[in-house]
Amino acid sequence: MAENIVRYSDSDLLEFKEIILKKIKNAEEDLELLKSAYKNDSNNGTDDTSPTFKAFEEGSETMSKEVNVQFAIRQEKFIRDLYHALQRIENKTYGVCRVTGKLITKERLKLVPHATLSIEAKNMQQ
Repeated sequence: MAENIVRYSDSDLLEFKEIILKKIKNAEEDLELLKSAYKNDSNNGTDDTSPTFKAFEEGSETMSKEVNVQFAIRQEKFIRDLYHALQRIENKTYGVCRVTGKLITKERLKLVPHATLSIEAKNMQQ
């Protein structure tokens, strides 16, 4: 007797693959915007303003660059997680909770396509 394997159908996997590919495309575009924002060294035209304001402006610019770098790092991890999800689709293990072995709901996967835990398993962690 064949072992009962829990997994999504090939048509479901194809649907999730399309969702993930769109998310990757958008995420990579967002990452490029973030990278160009923190690589941009424009002085925003504050050269001729008072020194006090210029110092404040430079401090603010440094802080926003750091924030953009943090966002970019987070975005790179998100993209990596999405690529891992694509790999799970190819392996036909996508959508299976790594703790419970049950299927993660379609609703959750549509919202968080790189999820590897069901809500049940996620709640057990807290």
